[in-house]
Amino acid sequence: MGVCVVSMIALAGSLLAVPVLVFTATYFLWPAALIKTYNWCSRWRRGLQVRCVFWGDYRFCYSQRGVPGPCPSLLLLHGFSANKDMWLPIMQYLPERQHVVSVDMPGHEGSSRTGPEDWSIQGQVDRIHQFVQAVGLDKQRFHLAGSSMGGNVAGVYAAQHPDQLAALTLICPAGLEVPRDSGFVRLLKEMKERGEVRPEDVPLIPHTTQQMGDMLKLCCHRNIVLPKQILKGLLASRLPNNDFYSQVLQEILSEQSVRSLHDSLHLITTPLQVIWGTDDQVIDVSGAGVLQEAHPGCQVELLERCGHAVMLDRPRKAAQLLTDFLSTQDVQTKKRS
Repeated sequence: MGVCVVSMIALAGSLLAVPVLVFTATYFLWPAALIKTYNWCSRWRRGLQVRCVFWGDYRFCYSQRGVPGPCPSLLLLHGFSANKDMWLPIMQYLPERQHVVSVDMPGHEGSSRTGPEDWSIQGQVDRIHQFVQAVGLDKQRFHLAGSSMGGNVAGVYAAQHPDQLAALTLICPAGLEVPRDSGFVRLLKEMKERGEVRPEDVPLIPHTTQQMGDMLKLCCHRNIVLPKQILKGLLASRLPNNDFYSQVLQEILSEQSVRSLHDSLHLITTPLQVIWGTDDQVIDVSGAGVLQEAHPGCQVELLERCGHAVMLDRPRKAAQLLTDFLSTQDVQTKKRS
């Protein structure tokens, strides 16, 4: 009997040791795979499904939860060099009944990577319009929200397709001429004046774990301290895409894209919400005033203790603001009808 008990304990111990060994090996040898697994688990916990849809030969990859209902669907557009998983921290605080879609922007993550014609702001707007039709979001008005580069795209989309939108939320959007330049923008302007924007000098295109950590400090107000192995994993998932990121940056900094949102402000008629972190080091918070001046009736929310990555610094607050804004617009629409 004693031998059997000891054998059973030894077997149980060995079985428990397997996942520990797998985790340890993955952590030290394949940290990028660990991060992908974490994101998969996060999507699963939030009830999100990853799907692909085609428009001709072009593939869009997106996450989705729920189905369209009486409340407008929410479409989320991420920023430069990010992907659909950027919104995961916010997803957990959105109402379960909310139909929410987060798409990989053109060329990013699982969406097709074609050429520069799709990476300018207008090119991205055109592709997102195709995506909206491909998944049927155009069958009723929806709530469009975008952050940074995605905010630029969202604003221009609203100017060109106002009949499709119930509400528009711009989170620290790019594409504006702001009264005060951030240090990051000043650096980019200096590079352009010198006639070269070298990827290794751009803080948003890290090449080392040190630069990866510096990028997080630039984008976040919170002091995010990550183990070196996790930084290695984050970097490993980005390095193969750095040439692409560099090309996208060239396109969105071009004369035709850099002021796209600013030049489209007078065409936006959709109810507008602006969310901006007061400690944004990427795009100065003075841009919120530009939007408010162009649209005096818009709702402006300035979040303290918050940087450019609002979804990392203040996810619960951002989700609450998105939900409350859409609810307000829904009530006003019903009153008018």
